[in-house]
Amino acid sequence: MQQHTLVDQAITSRHSVRAFKNTPLDTQTIKDILNIACRAPSGNNIQPWKVYVVTGQKREALIQKVCAAQKEIFSNPENADLYQETFKYYPIKWTSPFIERRRENGWSLYGLLGIQKGEQNKMQQQLLRNYQLFDAPVGLFFTANTILETGSKMDIAMMIQNVMIAAKARGIDSCPQAAWNPFHQVVADVLGIPEDEELVCAIALGYADPDQVVNQLHTPRVPAEEFAVFCD
Repeated sequence: MQQHTLVDQAITSRHSVRAFKNTPLDTQTIKDILNIACRAPSGNNIQPWKVYVVTGQKREALIQKVCAAQKEIFSNPENADLYQETFKYYPIKWTSPFIERRRENGWSLYGLLGIQKGEQNKMQQQLLRNYQLFDAPVGLFFTANTILETGSKMDIAMMIQNVMIAAKARGIDSCPQAAWNPFHQVVADVLGIPEDEELVCAIALGYADPDQVVNQLHTPRVPAEEFAVFCD
């Protein structure tokens, strides 16, 4: 099989998994993935990424703390102001076509799970699944030094993509999660992240549970003809 075909398969077969088996991952395998992924390009080769690999008791402590914080917000929505991401991941005002794509994604997920509009308790329970890492045995938390700018987050994003593709090539699944970003300070406290670092993204890492219906969700992509402008 041609090498580009293998790479294409790893990219196209990757999708966000939202239900994992509890099968542990070998530490050396995680190191191998990270050593491959860090070949991502970065401006002036500053390699701005830092990764916290979270398993075992530390994973349980983090899940407990962040789930408790989110439940506190459910009970008292004004408490959401206590938990702020260090940079805006999503737009303040949504416009077309982005808002339609967002809605399609959300209702496709809820449709698989049998969650109907207005079923607030079920929606809340599904949101909490984010902070349980969807039962994945490993959480990867990517940070950047606060002196760095947007370009470095672009570099880290390329490294994150490499992680997920290198993992998929080994039969390991993933789910990138910006949902953790508002709880930056809670994550920092539990993991001992210094004050000069900010949370950029997390990844749930493990083996997908094929028996869970939620893993049937494969989001669509528009073709190149709709987003590429060829200037000859």
